[in-house]
Amino acid sequence: MTGRLASYSVDGTRYYGAVTDDGMIALSQDFPHWPDLLAAVRAGGLNRLLEAAKDQPVTHASDAFQYEIPLHNPEKIICVGVNFPDRNAEYKDGKDAPDNMSLFIRFPRSFTGHDRPLIRPKASDKLDYEGEIAIVIGKEGRHIRDADAYSHIAAISLCNEGTLRDWVRHAKFNVTQGKNFDSSGALGPWLVPFTDRSQLEDVRITTRVNGETRQDDRTGRMLFPIPRQISYISTFTTLVPGDIIITGTPTGAGARFDPPRYLVPGDVIEVEGEGIGLLRNTVEDET
Repeated sequence: MTGRLASYSVDGTRYYGAVTDDGMIALSQDFPHWPDLLAAVRAGGLNRLLEAAKDQPVTHASDAFQYEIPLHNPEKIICVGVNFPDRNAEYKDGKDAPDNMSLFIRFPRSFTGHDRPLIRPKASDKLDYEGEIAIVIGKEGRHIRDADAYSHIAAISLCNEGTLRDWVRHAKFNVTQGKNFDSSGALGPWLVPFTDRSQLEDVRITTRVNGETRQDDRTGRMLFPIPRQISYISTFTTLVPGDIIITGTPTGAGARFDPPRYLVPGDVIEVEGEGIGLLRNTVEDET
């Protein structure tokens, strides 16, 4: 696996650094002009951070910190819906895949970090999982061509795009509420700098709940490949460094079982992306 960079906290103090098998190598103190990883992304500095970490000792052991979401305050988090063939069939509406992609927005507060609990809110017991690959924009662009899209990516991460299923149908036309309960989803564990299109073109994405595989597909089967997503989104909004695009989930979410299999406290959800890593979360009830 290539180099990994993460945001994390120790006793309430936030750091960022390079991930090793034994813990973190803190880098934030060496780059005070970049107060967080978002600033490093905006400066095109991820590879410089990895270079600075070479041969440095671990500063925080694996049991001494908590993961945070990699980027705390991006300008935009844009999610792509219904982006695998079997997902379209799950809707059972007799319609072929649409000509254009479905999009919605999430807020950073709706996500938590790796190895931290998803929060099932008081308002609903229908918390569901959606394993996905997330990409981080590294170069500003508008009207980006498909052929140029990869050059606008800085890094890759993983997402559990947790959803309150009944709250995505609270009105005639919206999903915003059901996608934005505090800490209902997760991002991370880290950023993997993007260097080659092979990191995204046909990689396996898998979601397991309590060890049982629920979702398993490859990005090569996306209805709207990642370059098309970047091109389409940049048609109506300027993509800027640090923006996150969450690229779509395969079939197998809990709502599609009969009866539905929603998440309950104590469940362990693992989202694994080939060459990216593994994002793990538990579930707790809101207090």
